[in-house]
Amino acid sequence: MGGLALPNLLRAEAQSGIRRSHKAVIMIFLPGGPSHQDIFDLKMDAPQEIRGEFKPISTSVPGMQITEYLPLLARQAHRYSIIRSMVGALDRHYAVQCLTGRHNGGNEPPGGWPCIGSVLSRVEGQVDKTMPPFVGLSPKMGHTPWSDNGEPGFLGVGHAPFQPNKGAGQEDMVLNGINLERLEDRKGLLASFDTFRRDVDASGMMEGLDAFNQQAMGILTSSRLLEALDVGKEDPRVRESYGHGDPRNRDDGAPKMMEHFLIARRLVEAGARCVTVAFSRWDHHGRNFDALRQDLPLLDRGLSALLEDLHQRGLDQDVSVVVWGEFGRTPTINKDGGRDHWPRVSCALLAGGGMMTGQVIGATDRLGGEASERPVQFGEVFATLYHRLGIDVGKVTVPDLSGRPQFLVDRGMLPMPELM
Repeated sequence: MGGLALPNLLRAEAQSGIRRSHKAVIMIFLPGGPSHQDIFDLKMDAPQEIRGEFKPISTSVPGMQITEYLPLLARQAHRYSIIRSMVGALDRHYAVQCLTGRHNGGNEPPGGWPCIGSVLSRVEGQVDKTMPPFVGLSPKMGHTPWSDNGEPGFLGVGHAPFQPNKGAGQEDMVLNGINLERLEDRKGLLASFDTFRRDVDASGMMEGLDAFNQQAMGILTSSRLLEALDVGKEDPRVRESYGHGDPRNRDDGAPKMMEHFLIARRLVEAGARCVTVAFSRWDHHGRNFDALRQDLPLLDRGLSALLEDLHQRGLDQDVSVVVWGEFGRTPTINKDGGRDHWPRVSCALLAGGGMMTGQVIGATDRLGGEASERPVQFGEVFATLYHRLGIDVGKVTVPDLSGRPQFLVDRGMLPMPELM
């Protein structure tokens, strides 16, 4: 499901009764699963069929090395931490685990687990009446599970992301055929909500719009959201630091949109609590190194510009950034010069949010195939993000469709002490 059901979103805010602060998270998903041993965990002592073609370079943190194709990020290593021992992934090409910290299927409640953006919409509500709390920038892709910006699950479509890159794009923010003089016309008002392309909620959770229409109009008629999405309003020097991307989709993956790194910063600065981004395509079963030579410099520029921008604007203590894919890649390079799926271990990068940075957490064995030190579950990262957002995962719950309280992470998942 997608779209934004404003009346329910606003109702949830009014009912939450929980302290609101403008903490935020930017989640950058790398569709397809990047090869950890060629980016953040190079194995120079491994045999050639495992070692790969890239060399490590030193960073601003003594002893920390990353690939030679990330020189800008190397200079900012003191501003992020690398986890080299992510475990618990499944061999599935989807974004769910990176958006919820959980898997689909099994013990999930009816409606499914909500993603972090939907949880923040429900628990924290809006920072500003004219800004949705959750914005998903991932566009449609040939492989649709990669284009998942995050589902609201049992929280209902009122907490789904606003998705300006899907449907008719930014036209979704325009009242269809309704000018400001006609906003007093109730029939025209209700009809205009159709341009948000909301999915009809068959469960009946979306009861009337009356009590919250006035607040909903704050978003619909404000230019705040539209301006945040317009990188043309950015300082030209800052805009140039992010570089320029390619809006075309990469095969069945995401486009290389450098602008999305900048838009994510503009959105959280304007009041969004969560922004999800998908960048390029990393499923390199063949010609892995040729593809990485093209994409790593782009990721380097966009992500390093984002970290510098957040720091310069004093947002680095409040805005958490996480970068990862759904799994890692095989230690052995295949006959096509690629690496295949490897859910047994992968990497992640975390920055901002007041977290302890400038460190490497965990390690893999000599071949990069198994976590040899401090295996980290996806749920632990989510517990950490919630903690940095001011939410106690040991106490805060959200009600499922039956009214039963559900914790935000699986039992036993606690904030990572290394990042506190």
